[in-house]
Amino acid sequence: MNAMISVILAVQMLSALVMIGLILMQQGKGADMGAAFGSGNSGSLFGATGGANFLSRTTAVLAAVFFVTTLMLAYFGNLRPAASGSVLEGASVVVPAPVDNSAASQIPGNAPAAPASSK
Repeated sequence: MNAMISVILAVQMLSALVMIGLILMQQGKGADMGAAFGSGNSGSLFGATGGANFLSRTTAVLAAVFFVTTLMLAYFGNLRPAASGSVLEGASVVVPAPVDNSAASQIPGNAPAAPASSK
């Protein structure tokens, strides 16, 4: 069970890192407008629009993988063994020790109040 959770966690972290890289590589929508007026270089590795489609589809697939692994980790994290009961069943009762006020009476200004005398 722990090995499977470790594998799922590794897949989630890898998909998150690759997704961050792909998102940073994508161009914004305003970048195409500058290329239309001749001020930008529209040539790319995948062509004018091929790169956007490839990167956006790959990002969508990695986002789906990330969400599925997140749901799986949440499901496995909430599983509780049926045999064990409450956490408090095995806890022992701790009785607090009596408080010694003799040290407090030695501090100046903390002397216990004198009992009121009745006349």
